[in-house]
Parts: sequence; C-alpha cells; structure tokens
Amino acid sequence: MRRLLDQCLPRSTVLHLRNAGIEAAHVGEIGSVTASDAQILDIGRLQGAVVVTLDADFHALLALSGIARPSVIRIRIEGLRAEDLAGLLVRVLEVCKDDLSEGALVSVIESGIRIRHLPLIR
Repeated sequence: MRRLLDQCLPRSTVLHLRNAGIEAAHVGEIGSVTASDAQILDIGRLQGAVVVTLDADFHALLALSGIARPSVIRIRIEGLRAEDLAGLLVRVLEVCKDDLSEGALVSVIESGIRIRHLPLIR
C-alpha cells in the first residue's frame, strides 16, 4: 500500500519513510503541488494510496461523498520535523494497517489514534 503525502507535509518525510521500507510519494514529486484536496483524493484512490495530511478538509470531503476510498491519515500534531513525522507514521501504519486497507479515516493526536471506517454515509 502506497502513501501519498499532502503538500502541507515536509517532502523529506518521504525519504525517511522509504528508508523504513515504506512506499511513499509527496504530491510535489508527482507534479500535483497545486492540486485541490478533491484532486489529491482522486489521485490517492486511483493509485491505491493512503493520503496523509494535516488538513481536516480531506475527512470532510470523504464523509460527504459517501465513498470508501482512499483511506486518509490526518496528523493533528503541528510542528513535527520530517524524521519525527516519519517515525510517527510508521507506528500509525503498524496499528492501523488492516483498517487502512479496508478504507478508514484515521486521526492522530498526541494522546492516541481515532479510526472511523469508510464509508461514513451509507
């Protein structure tokens, strides 16, 4: 399962994830730095990627759309350096692997992880 990092996240996080054996890309690497949130969700869905972001709009778009893909991880911890963010993502991916493969919205805060399965509206 591939990870697609939104433009609000450091590009160098991708290198740390790749060094940890995780397939990842940043929207800037694939020429989509100016893509809208809806377009990034479409790219994630088409590529079978989990979208990683700081932006709450992704969760809202998926909730309103009623679709089950792509899964989205929203990091709600500001100011993480690329290496720390990558380490956090490695842990989140271990905990949420099955949920993400089935379609989920994952919110990560300092005290834990919340998982909601997609679609939210049936």
